[in-house]
Amino acid sequence: MHIEIMKSKIHRATVTEADLNYIGSITIDENMMDAANLIENERVDIYNVNSGSRFNTYVIKGERGKGDIGVNGAAARMVQKGDYLIIVSYASMDFEEAKSFVPAIVFPKDNNKL
Repeated sequence: MHIEIMKSKIHRATVTEADLNYIGSITIDENMMDAANLIENERVDIYNVNSGSRFNTYVIKGERGKGDIGVNGAAARMVQKGDYLIIVSYASMDFEEAKSFVPAIVFPKDNNKL
């Protein structure tokens, strides 16, 4: 049996940009991607702490060390600059493997610094 479990989580990252005219996705600082064990084009669920809205999209690399969290395309209407987001990815794995799996969880500080 396989189950879905949390693989990666960025808890309370701050939105730095919302670009309605960019092709959809979420831009994440590459340092934060590495720390959270996320890869480009990976599907993520986004939970907006400020508004309660929830949506999913895919990850694109942001410039390393800049602290960018940019919501792009139609999803830009779901956030405002300064909102706090929880960004989560899930993985499917064998039930027994899942019991000992440890997800990567990141708690950004001010300006999305690690």
